[in-house]
Amino acid sequence: MRSSARGSDWKCAVVALGMMAAPAASAAQEAWYPSRHGPADTLGALNNLGPADALRAARLVRTGKAYPLGVPTGPQSPAYGERRYSVQISPAPGSPVAPVGANKVTAHDERVTTSMGIGTQLDGLGHLGIDHRYYNGLSGAALNTPEGFKSLELSNLPPIVTRGVLIDMARHFKTPMLQAGQAFNRAEIEAAMREQGVTVGKGDVVLFHTGWMSIMESDKARYASSEPGIGEEGARWLAELGVVAIGADTLALEPLPSVDADRPFVVHQMLLAKNGVYILENINTAPLVRDGVKEFMFVLGAPRFVGTVQVVVNPVAIR
Repeated sequence: MRSSARGSDWKCAVVALGMMAAPAASAAQEAWYPSRHGPADTLGALNNLGPADALRAARLVRTGKAYPLGVPTGPQSPAYGERRYSVQISPAPGSPVAPVGANKVTAHDERVTTSMGIGTQLDGLGHLGIDHRYYNGLSGAALNTPEGFKSLELSNLPPIVTRGVLIDMARHFKTPMLQAGQAFNRAEIEAAMREQGVTVGKGDVVLFHTGWMSIMESDKARYASSEPGIGEEGARWLAELGVVAIGADTLALEPLPSVDADRPFVVHQMLLAKNGVYILENINTAPLVRDGVKEFMFVLGAPRFVGTVQVVVNPVAIR
């Protein structure tokens, strides 16, 4: 798969350039974390996907059962910081609107005002960086325009159809739910994979079950402010394997509070900015766990909102 041109809020922070077309290389870019896919690359780990991966994933389908991995996005959804969601229907409730025509047509429209980081979401490569520098040497100042991001934005994201792998970390630690701030890294992930009989390789989407989503409705404040998750070393290892995306049943994938209070969101930096690996948050893994699903066909067509750096999604697992 070849690169194409594409496009934070709280997690923001990596290099200079950023044009409508794929940017050229620069000395600053070379000195930073250059993409293994070349100086003009804007797709990151999606370069690891091709038609063969979709065919491989299709061979995993045995029953045809489809699992929606997304959770509803609404005004009461747990959300980080000041993110909010609202919807207005037109005509307003109770408005006296006369039907139109002999066939008495009536209709409704809506206006949604929301952060794209509420509910189940995909973090793009322009979402979080290091000192205003983003994936493959792109500067936030050059990328960010009044019309949204000019590169690394999500409207040009190709469909993701590949093998999905579920790793049940709650089962590995013999607990219904991991604790807030609890990190797991390569040793724990590999041990869980051995126990559960799964492997991970290039082109895969990896999802972790921690059990944390079990408190999403009952304790929204706790769910939104703390969580277990993958550590920096574990994220680096999976990125080196060539995975396309990593997700979990948590709001931010990595441990909160951070393992090192002086280095917040280092896993986001490791995956998005340094390796071009996409992040999936608030993934509903519990139904897969209940049915004993370990590998499946993963399908995601991201909404094509121009200029966005994250977007609400509803990925599907098919077994």
